[in-house]
Amino acid sequence: MQTEDAKTMPNRPIRALVVDDVEDDAFLLQAELAQRGVSIDYRRVDTEIDMAAELANDDWDLVISDHNMPGFDALAALEVLKRSGRDIPFIIHSAHISHQLAVSAMYDGVHDFIPKGQYERMVPVIERELRGAQARRAVRQADDRIQQLSNYDKLSALPNQSLFCDKVTEWLNTSQRQGRAARGALFVIDIDRFLRVNASFGYEAGNAVLKEISERLTEVLQSDVLLARLGGDEFGVFVPGIGERQSAEVFARWISKVFDAPFMKDGIELFLTPSTGVALIPSDGLQVYELLMSAETASAQAKKRGGNGYCFYDRTMNAASTERVALEADLRHAVERRELFLEFQPVIDAKSGRVVSAEALVRWNHPRLGRVPPDRFINLADETGLIVEIGSWVLEEACRCCRGWHVAGFPGMSVSVNVSAVQFGQPRLLEAVRDALGSSSLSPKSLMLEITESSLMQDAESTAGMLRALRNMGVRISVDDFGTGYSSLSYLKRFPLDVIKIDKSFVRDLCVDEEDAAIVRAIIALAHSMRRSTIAEGVETAEQVEILKRENCEFFQGYYFGRPMTIERIVELLGSQQSVSLPA
Repeated sequence: MQTEDAKTMPNRPIRALVVDDVEDDAFLLQAELAQRGVSIDYRRVDTEIDMAAELANDDWDLVISDHNMPGFDALAALEVLKRSGRDIPFIIHSAHISHQLAVSAMYDGVHDFIPKGQYERMVPVIERELRGAQARRAVRQADDRIQQLSNYDKLSALPNQSLFCDKVTEWLNTSQRQGRAARGALFVIDIDRFLRVNASFGYEAGNAVLKEISERLTEVLQSDVLLARLGGDEFGVFVPGIGERQSAEVFARWISKVFDAPFMKDGIELFLTPSTGVALIPSDGLQVYELLMSAETASAQAKKRGGNGYCFYDRTMNAASTERVALEADLRHAVERRELFLEFQPVIDAKSGRVVSAEALVRWNHPRLGRVPPDRFINLADETGLIVEIGSWVLEEACRCCRGWHVAGFPGMSVSVNVSAVQFGQPRLLEAVRDALGSSSLSPKSLMLEITESSLMQDAESTAGMLRALRNMGVRISVDDFGTGYSSLSYLKRFPLDVIKIDKSFVRDLCVDEEDAAIVRAIIALAHSMRRSTIAEGVETAEQVEILKRENCEFFQGYYFGRPMTIERIVELLGSQQSVSLPA
């Protein structure tokens, strides 16, 4: 009858490798165990070669070994098992081994010793050892799973960044120990505009594409090349042995070919391109994280150049990156340190030729770098979100200056302030405008906010609500750089706008390019049909003024009337309006 513990044994017969020189003894063991409820399938061996072959070619639950055999014994059999690397319970079943030797063998790794003929004692030992082996397997499986989770990417099954770095470090250390020059290349592949896949089709589709990219890369790379998913849509490739730039270029072009064929999603062809950064060993580093950072920097540079290409790391890239980080840190303190200031570019009324408004332009006087060009820090402020704080300061300062003009005797003056896309998307914009008007006691009608076309169209519903809220406060709204974006009649009708600013790119060649002239005429006609005013930006010549006047453009702004200037210069200009003269 089967014991309670025997229920834990396999449903199938136990697969036992019996090491014995007598076939009858092995058959008797099988029969006696069967009578006691333990079914075994066995194979008998009696030499080292045969035992090693069986361990290599088949799976066994148990090894039961006699001790004293011609030319072979249990201790030699135990060594064969150890060399195989298998974790299989090993039981000595022999009448010819001393108790002292049996105990010594158990210290060496034998699991138990059963004198021949004691089959009743054999049954619980087998049950115990099989349970032990099962528990050890469960622990190993758990360890393997932990190892898999900690070292491999779940989606692609590729090594993750941690394992990638460990493997590259191991290769570098081995090269150093062996005294040979380390030569190789580390590539970082960043997928261009991959977020569009997630945004258009969802994260599940994005994951499927990433998995296919992993499979394509795996197929084309040789076995000695290490491929990893570093995270997100970024992959790492380490190629040992590449010694020169030319070979690395060939490899980078080979990577690009992986993306030649489209990726399919619901019958739609998705064309993706890589931005690949390359770091060479030893010129770009001898430590894995240094190499990885260099390759990522080069990949970012490739992306800045438009993507779909490769770029080798250059140390000047780090200098630019370091400078940018330092500039960002300084910009965070620019407001509190009063390093920012405003300049104003006058806006001229076409009929009277008088200054009626001014556009506020933020400037930065850096304590070490001096005057920092706006195109160098405005984009940085946008990317980092600092534009929200800077924009609030500009609003307050511009409103304060405009109120100062009124107090100085020029009550008709108004001021316009640019609102970035980031700033316009913030609910705090209404509060910032309200606070700026309140603290300066400026009438809302004297403030105009300039918003670009692209900002208006990011979220039409939210845009319409924000513009209505601003208009309800009494603030005027102009659309900036008109003609460079959507130029849609439907949104002009939908949004409560007051002014359309004609982009300077159309005004520049107004006198020599009939197409630009036609666009300007169309914009002015469109604005007038919808009862909007127009401001022409970038006016630099008398000829441009003449044409714009002829087309009934209401306001002009540009170097012909004045470059951006200090508030003191604006006051002087207002005090001597006669200095501004328009061609007859």
